Amino acid sequence: MWLSATGGKVVAFAAVAFAIGISVPAKAQTLEQALVAAYRNNPTLNSQRAATRATDEYVPIALAGYRPQIFGSAYAGQQWTETRMDPGQASLSGGGSLTVTKTSPTGFGITISQTIYDGLRTANSVRSAESQVRGQRELLRNTEQLVLLDAATAYMNVLQNAALLDLQKQNLEALKEELRAARDRFSVGEITRTDVAQAEASVANAQSELALAQSNLNTANAVFFQVIGLKPTKLTPGRPIDRLLPKTLNTAVDTGISRHPAVKAAQFAVDAGLANVKVAEAALSPTLSLNGTASSDYNSTTNVERQTSAAATLNLSVPIYQGGSEYATIRQSKETLGQLRIEVDINREQVRANVVQFWGALEAAKAAIESAQASVAANEIALRGVREEWRVGQRTTLDVLNAQTALFDARASLVIAQRDRVVASYAVLSASGDLNASRLSLKVPVYNPQVHYNQVRDAWIGVRTPGGQ
Repeated sequence: MWLSATGGKVVAFAAVAFAIGISVPAKAQTLEQALVAAYRNNPTLNSQRAATRATDEYVPIALAGYRPQIFGSAYAGQQWTETRMDPGQASLSGGGSLTVTKTSPTGFGITISQTIYDGLRTANSVRSAESQVRGQRELLRNTEQLVLLDAATAYMNVLQNAALLDLQKQNLEALKEELRAARDRFSVGEITRTDVAQAEASVANAQSELALAQSNLNTANAVFFQVIGLKPTKLTPGRPIDRLLPKTLNTAVDTGISRHPAVKAAQFAVDAGLANVKVAEAALSPTLSLNGTASSDYNSTTNVERQTSAAATLNLSVPIYQGGSEYATIRQSKETLGQLRIEVDINREQVRANVVQFWGALEAAKAAIESAQASVAANEIALRGVREEWRVGQRTTLDVLNAQTALFDARASLVIAQRDRVVASYAVLSASGDLNASRLSLKVPVYNPQVHYNQVRDAWIGVRTPGGQ
């Protein structure tokens, strides 16, 4: 095991925190199970998956520019016409000066329009949409990393706070025992009332710390449920994932810069921005389209029972001046592209900083464990010695209380270092861009965004969201 403890009491509290040296309960939760539950249930991750599926629809929306547009129309109504003629003309024609005509015109028609050339607007819109889809997948991968890291952190926080709570209970019992002994010695006149007061103050402070530890555990349990979707019960040891980490810091940095999803998402955003510039420039290009219409009209006039017409036209539209908005849009898209290129560098430097930070935290946690283990062993020996010296009058009650507090602090430091050791290993893997369900070999079906993309990419009609992922 990666953990060790020195002394019987250390084994006792470590068993509470990390189940060292005891059998695993039949219904215990493991860190892997917690990660699987978070992968399945975390609302943030599921929300990002829904956002990815929504982004997939940008591609068929862009592809619609290649397809014909068909519109149908129909009408029906009553038409009343009153014609008043000049009296002289009416007498010559032998008719009245007022003529009223009533008709019931009806009709229907269909219009088909097919764009032939649009300055490559559609082609570049498709490229932009596909880049957005790829970028969104990287954002999904980044969210997966953050959720898994949060889940590992929440799991270890519960273990840590449960262990610290148990330590506080043991510390309180030890201080109460010291208080009883102090009162016994005071009753026979071996120590003063000051010694008893010091012991009472230590007990009161320990009771306050116990209440705080319980509150911290309750908070950790709530965060555990929020991130993982389960209530923590009988948690088993969490272990670091050093076997999955890069061998050196430089390797971790290089891996993160080249493979981290935040960097790749920024790169795909640049691709989309470049395509958007070309889409904006297409507003200056001519548009060629083929239009066809067909219609039938009934009773449009009193003398016409039916009239049918059809037409096919080739339309060329050449923009000359549109108020200048198209030029502003082009300039704006170019500035946006420049910003996106800067974002790539920002993300790379952020990844580099995170890798260095968490790598250092991992190394510090390793050293802290060794130091804390040595401190626990030394403070146990010191406490036993101080107690013996106190019994023969060579030490004061305050010396014993200080020794007890030093041992408690050493044990607490060991628990915290063990927690930091595990969390830092997950943080390093996340910073290098490799913290995902596949890399961790989690026993869960891996979400594949390509499934939904393939279902909707070439869909011409349909309003139902497809099945699958």
